[in-house]
This record gives sequence, C-alpha cells and structure tokens, in this order.
Amino acid sequence: MRRIAVLATAGAVTLAVGMISFALGRAIPVREPVASTKIAEPQLVTGTISSRPITAQVQSQASSPPSVAFPPVASTAASLMLDAANSAPTRQACGNAGALGVARVVEIDTAGGPGFGFEQFKAYDFLRDHEVVLTFDDGPWPGNTLAVLKALADQCTKALFFPIGKHAMWHPEILKQVAAAGHTVGSHTWSHVDLSKLTFDQAKEEFEKGASAVQAALGTSEASFFRFPGLRNPPEMLAYLGTRNIGIFSTDMDSFDFKIRKPEQVVVSVMTKLNKRGKGIVLLHDFQHSTSLALPELLAQLKAGGYKIVQVKSKDPLKTLAGYDEAIAKEFGGGTVSARPVSGIVRTVAE
Repeated sequence: MRRIAVLATAGAVTLAVGMISFALGRAIPVREPVASTKIAEPQLVTGTISSRPITAQVQSQASSPPSVAFPPVASTAASLMLDAANSAPTRQACGNAGALGVARVVEIDTAGGPGFGFEQFKAYDFLRDHEVVLTFDDGPWPGNTLAVLKALADQCTKALFFPIGKHAMWHPEILKQVAAAGHTVGSHTWSHVDLSKLTFDQAKEEFEKGASAVQAALGTSEASFFRFPGLRNPPEMLAYLGTRNIGIFSTDMDSFDFKIRKPEQVVVSVMTKLNKRGKGIVLLHDFQHSTSLALPELLAQLKAGGYKIVQVKSKDPLKTLAGYDEAIAKEFGGGTVSARPVSGIVRTVAE
C-alpha cells in the first residue's frame, strides 16, 4: 500500500508539471493600452498682427530619443524599422544626464507677421505651464557670446538669438558657432537704432540691411524672426514685416540685464519674474558680460524649479532682398565674411 501511495503521489506531481508547462507554452494575450483622449486646446483667433488660430501658426515637433545605429538590414521587417527610425526627428546625445535639455521644439508659421510675447502681443500664447523660451539679443560679441554658448551646451539646451547686423559682420565666426550649435538665429536691425524715431524708409533699411548682414555672416538663411530694438515697434513697420512674413518677438519678461551689473542679480531678476508668472519668453543679452557669467547658475535654477525649455524654429527661412545683399557685400567685401576667426588669419609675430 505504501508503494502504491508513493507512485500515486509521483504521478500527480508529473501531471501538475505537465499542465503548468502546457500553460506556459501558450501565448499569453496582452491587453492593449487604452488610447488617451486628447483634449483640444482653445484656439485664439484675435491678435494685433494676425488673426489665424494658434494651431495654424505654432506646431510642436515631436521629440525623440537619440538616434540608434542599427546593424545591417537582414529582413523586410528590419528594413521597415530602420526607415521609421531614420525618418523621425533626432536629438544629439547629451553627456550630462541631469541636464536641463529641451522639452519641446515648436515650428512657427510666420506668414502675415504674427507677434509673440505678452509685453506687446497677447494673441498667441503657445507656452504651457513652466515652459520657457530663452532669447539673447545684441550679439555676437567676443567672450560673452562664447560663454553663453558654453553654458547652454553644458545643459544641452537651446535658445533663440537676435544678433545686430554690424556685430554679425564684425564677428561672423562667432555667429557661425551659434548656428552650428543648433540654436535659432533671427535678426535685430543693422545698428540697433530706435526704429520709432526714423522715417519709414530708414526703418525699412535698418531691418533689411540687418537681415542681409546676418545671412551674409552665417553663410546660410536665418530664421524669419525679428525683434525690435528697445521693443519699440512703429505701426508702419509692423505692417511692413507682415508683408515680409516675419515673426515678431517681444517678450513676456525682460531681465533688464543691460542695467544690472552683478550676475547674481541677473539670476534673481529672471527667477523672480518667472516664479510669479509661471512661464514665459525671457529677454537676455549675450552682449552683456554679467549675463554670460550669470547663465550657468540661471540654468541650474531653472532645472531645480521644474522649468522646461522650448526651442522655437520658423517654418520657412527669411528671404533677404537682393539689393540689400549687394549693399552688404559692397560695404564689407566678400573676403570679410570668412569662416575663419581673425586669430586664424592675422597673428602677432613680433612686438
């Protein structure tokens, strides 16, 4: 009897193991995730510049993980996977795991000359809570702009630059570094004069000459973005920029870094206003030395405060006018706008 009981027990165990193996061998159905319902954002259809809804002017570009190197394609399925990976927008790998980075990239349709920045234009509020657009005016400038670029690179983040035409022609090699780092480049007039104090023809020339200078310095087309010096925008120039399909950037908050000489005060100025408003387009100056010193700490505090950086790009590049392109070429000469810095062309061999 004891032997029979043992045999019965062994048989039961064998049967149980077989049943478990059979169950594990079957395909286990996976429940598909339920698609979340996207709530349509309200469309703003009134504005000082253009009356198009915000979704027609500002589009988010889906962010994606860094590109992956795939092995040689060995099957149709692998080929489709490779094509899908290559067609998606990619980001450059960031060496700083805790960097501020770029949370979102938006593309702006500048047809009709839309305006952005609540200081003057309240039609198109495309930023979400705790989102920030960093903008820098009046460069490029030796030392300061390069320090700003380094601080941005250390945090793997991007900004929008509005260079002065004269500065761009004086330091084209610096402006090329701005573009090469992946930042967006607009324009900020030829000589930073107050356009509201000029005749229309003079103001038009300041804009067009500045845009042509930036393009000549870059050696390629710039974004179709513009910021008025001192944020002074005469109505006739607003209308003209609309015909040129130029997006106009004001600001949500001015750092006043051109008045502040201490880096720590620049940081306090920006963070105080951001914490009060919760988001915004921030106006800074890469021309200012205090700003170049303040930026590393400012970016660190933005990260600590939960703020996210949005990079803006224009749907279409700015198309400069041939007459002003020729005027810039004549004034500076073709050899002036060189890819090499001055230090690479002229050096002191004796003093």
